[in-house]
Formats: sequence, structure tokens, C-alpha cells
Amino acid sequence: MKVTLYGLASCDSCRRARRWLETRGVDFRFHDLRETPPSTGTLDRWARAAGWERLLNRRSTTWRALPPAQREGLDKNRAVTLMAAHPTLVKRPVLEAGEKLSVGIDEVAWQRIIEP
Repeated sequence: MKVTLYGLASCDSCRRARRWLETRGVDFRFHDLRETPPSTGTLDRWARAAGWERLLNRRSTTWRALPPAQREGLDKNRAVTLMAAHPTLVKRPVLEAGEKLSVGIDEVAWQRIIEP
């Protein structure tokens, strides 16, 4: 099974997830969201699987820097558009393996994802 970890190289949570996968011998690919932002299609798929509210990082400095008009009245489509324009708005890390997906720090979910 192909495992991909999406995040930022400088993110402590993403480094923790990488170490967690490495110590378990999981063969994974790390995808830096800043270097290669996810497509709108990928973000839409994640939003359907995890919920756009869970996927949107409202604690980030990017979120706080947005004008209030962009932060208000969000729905899935507007949230996906915002995350496509500002990939640091994606809550990290995102762990994906096949149809399985986990958003944020959740070692229990990660274990379910990597189990054969």
C-alpha cells in the first residue's frame, strides 16, 4: 500500500508523524504542501472524507492574516478554494494510504491506516 504524508518540512507535528512512521518501518513519501500545493481535486476529496471543517486549520497564522470577509460564511467549496490558494491552511499532517485518510495528530488512526 502506498502511504503519503502531507505537511510542511518545518512543522513540528509533521516531523513527529515522520518519526512515528520511520520507527515503524513504514515506507512512505513525504509531500511538502508549500513546495507542491495539493490540487483542488485532492483538497475536495480530503474535505469529503474528513470534513472541510476538520481539514481547515483555523489556528494558523495564515488564517489569522486573512481578511474577515474571506473567513466568514465558509462552506466546503469556499474552504477548498481558500486552501488551494493558501496551502498552509491545510491542517497537518495529512496521512493518506489508499482510501484511508487521517488529518492531524492521531496515532490511533495512523495505526489503523498502516495496518495491512
